[in-house]
Amino acid sequence: MLVPLGLSLLLAACGGTSDNGGGNAETLDGAAIFRKYCVTCHGSNGKLGMSGAKDLSVSALSLEDRVALITNGRGLMASYRDVLSEDQIKAVAEYTLQLRQQQ
Repeated sequence: MLVPLGLSLLLAACGGTSDNGGGNAETLDGAAIFRKYCVTCHGSNGKLGMSGAKDLSVSALSLEDRVALITNGRGLMASYRDVLSEDQIKAVAEYTLQLRQQQ
């Protein structure tokens, strides 16, 4: 009984909600999407590493790999396929590339 509760809390903390926003400019702001769904585990600079989250400031993943990871999830990271649109996923993936450059 504790495992499902813990998983639910983890998903809630990491933004695992079902809010598949539209395609307007506000919902395509990668930084805003990152702040809403990703900072709890990755931190505002991508270096937090909460719950096993990878350090985005040193990640060598390509844009395509980042899109796939955000879409499908991996390990403790939830899939955002049913949470964000393809355009939103691409926007947040592009934003995470900027975190790598801010080392």
